[in-house]
Amino acid sequence: MALDDKILDQLAAHLENCQLKQQDTLKITDDHPGMSWDDAYAIQDRILAAKLARGSRVAGYKAGLTSHAKMKQMGVTDPVFGFLVDDYTVPEGGEIKVSELIHPKVEPEICFVTKTELTGPGCSIANVLAASDVVLPGIEVIDSRYRDFKFDLKSVVADNTSAARFVVGGRAVCARSVDLRTTGIVLEKNGEVVALGAGAAVLGHPAAAVAMLVNHLGRRGKSLPAGSLVLSGGITEAVAVQAGDNVTLRVQGMGSVSARFV
Repeated sequence: MALDDKILDQLAAHLENCQLKQQDTLKITDDHPGMSWDDAYAIQDRILAAKLARGSRVAGYKAGLTSHAKMKQMGVTDPVFGFLVDDYTVPEGGEIKVSELIHPKVEPEICFVTKTELTGPGCSIANVLAASDVVLPGIEVIDSRYRDFKFDLKSVVADNTSAARFVVGGRAVCARSVDLRTTGIVLEKNGEVVALGAGAAVLGHPAAAVAMLVNHLGRRGKSLPAGSLVLSGGITEAVAVQAGDNVTLRVQGMGSVSARFV
């Protein structure tokens, strides 16, 4: 790693403090241009450790920047991976307080729930589908701690890929019973359609994002446990929201999931 432990500790505390206090910051690579990928994920690990020490629990995992539309929107070229804790969970149809966030946006996602452990490297789409129990609709609320959502890949990895809130719902279906590439989605805000897409927008197949997550974990000596929830990444560009907005995601064959911003 390029940065020493003291700096990694300071950067993790800074980014989590920005999240907890709803304060934005300039991307951390401005001051640490030599930061490595290992540094970035080490900062993310420290943020998770701090949350677990305060009593939070891991609620799932997420892949980010997985669609070509999102990569283009954010000016990046590769997916990134992060964690979800129970603090981020919102019940289906529940309220999300904008006052607890900085500049939230929503992404429509297809979510996986695994039934058996997945290990990498070498994990494939077929492995993911075989190990998955169900898929279902999900809305992720991203809230980058970086000013104006301007960041590079290493900075966003350190910031836990902008994770903030998520809601899953609708109708869970067997992961092997549908063609997730052609599964269509409609994202609505206040009754108006704001985004359309299909599962193939996520790396050609949403399960490809899960496989990449598993292989990423494998390179770090970890695995994806049985019973894991994985948000496979935004199918469309992220849509900005504010207090008073109602957001609904409709997924072909899986019903809908919604949330309200207050």
